[in-house]
Parts: sequence; structure tokens; C-alpha cells
Amino acid sequence: MSQSDPKKLTEFEKYVLIDKGTERPNTGLYTHFKQEGTYHCKQCGVPLYRSGDKFDSGCGWPSFDQEIPGAVTRTPDVDGRRTEIICTACKGHLGHVFHGEQYTAKNTRHCVNSVSVKFVPKESADYRQAVFASGCFWGTEYFLARLPGVIKTMVGYSGGQTQNPTYEAVCSGKTGHVECVQVTYDPKVVDFQTLAKVFFETHDFTQVDGQGPDRGSQYLSVLFYGNDQEKQAAEELLKVLKSKGFEVATKLRAAETFWPGEEYHRDYYERRGETPYCHRYKKVF
Repeated sequence: MSQSDPKKLTEFEKYVLIDKGTERPNTGLYTHFKQEGTYHCKQCGVPLYRSGDKFDSGCGWPSFDQEIPGAVTRTPDVDGRRTEIICTACKGHLGHVFHGEQYTAKNTRHCVNSVSVKFVPKESADYRQAVFASGCFWGTEYFLARLPGVIKTMVGYSGGQTQNPTYEAVCSGKTGHVECVQVTYDPKVVDFQTLAKVFFETHDFTQVDGQGPDRGSQYLSVLFYGNDQEKQAAEELLKVLKSKGFEVATKLRAAETFWPGEEYHRDYYERRGETPYCHRYKKVF
């Protein structure tokens, strides 16, 4: 597979992959990620690591004790103190490799920047999907993507009358869509109600005209249910919130067509090394 055009990388991705920078510890999407699949180079797409070789080292970055044979090249740092690891195919910076720490039987730790890789899940017919809208989809995705059991997320639009809506059209407020996130999850690890709880706990579900500074119909709080069981679970959570004295503005709607958002909106904060400006976690349940 040929190397991607570096111009398509975000500035933060360039900082890590090309300029050999590093993300802050415990901020990357894949630090505590435990789903089955493979991790591919963010720049060129070549597979680098398998999920079976990933382990929790507590270092603050994703750790692997083995790479896919031939996928990673080791290069001593100029100062001779550490050994850099780069993608063999495109030379993108991944992180550093360490030996002798006794974390696993292989006695090797590839310390990898989350932003240097992209996870490709192992497909399963058992996976389910749910759609949540809580204002700007960048922040909604940021929190839901980090939940154990979440396989992948996709930002997009739902609930409107226009076919194949664009971001610009949705922002006009004339299409009827809301910005939302489609969550693919493993029901053996996390259930719909848990996802819904985090949805409520990471935005202001009492706001009626948008979310934070983002105002307009495209930023409303909506929980899309896919069946009667999900509807019942959502209604039960609404009862709990109302019993706590909250004026809940969130609307419950039957799932409609989900239209994926543009590429540049996906994994927005992850690709920039930033955190949400209008979403934050607050325990409610």
C-alpha cells in the first residue's frame, strides 16, 4: 500500500508521525482499548499490530509486546538512549521500544502513540449499533469511543428529510438533521443502557436550544432507539433523571437513516491531540 499524502494529516498527526513528537500520556484513544482487531499505520494504512499482542503496561500509551513481522523498523535515537520504532512502509514515527521490563513473557514493550495508528475491528455478527445526538458530534464521539466494549464510532447525521446531507446543509438548519454518533458495540461487554447513561452524563440534557455555545436545531439532544427494548431502557433513564429533579430536554426518537459525516470530522479530537470544549463528564446516575 502506498504512503498517504502527508498533507491529508492533521497538524497534530504530522507532529507525531513526521516530526517524531508524542501525545500526552493517558490521552490517546487506544491506551486502554481492548477490542479484537488490528492496528494499522495512520499514515499509510499498513497493519502493524494485532490486538492479541496488546497489554496494559500502565505507562500511559498503548503497549504491544510484538509487532506483525516486518511491519515495524527499529532505529536508535540520535542520543543513543532509546530505540525509535517506525512504520517500515512509510517511515512514520510510532513511538519507542523497550526491553527487559518483565511485563510479559516476551519481555518487550512497544510504546505506541494512539494517534499514529488506526484500529480496524474484527467483524462480528453479534455487534450492535446505537445512535446518540448530544450537540457537536466531535465531543459526543470523544467520550463514547473510549468506553470498554465500543468497537468503533462514526460521526454523522440523522433525523432529517434530506438525502445524503452535507455538513454545510445540516448547519443551515433546513434539513432537519442533528449531528450524531453511530456507536458499534459488543453487547457481551457493554449494554445499551450503559451507553445511554454515558450519553446523558457527558452533555447538558436540560438545554433546549443546542449544546453549550453551539445553538441550533442540528445540536439538539436526541436518543435514537432501535427497538422496543432500547426505547424502554431509555424511558427508564428519563424517569430516573426526572425523579432527581432534572428538566430533561432530550427527545426519544425511533432510529432513522444514519448518514456518515465527512472524513475531516471523524476522530476530530483524537487527530488533533485536544479535548472537547462543550462536553465533559459529570456523574448523574
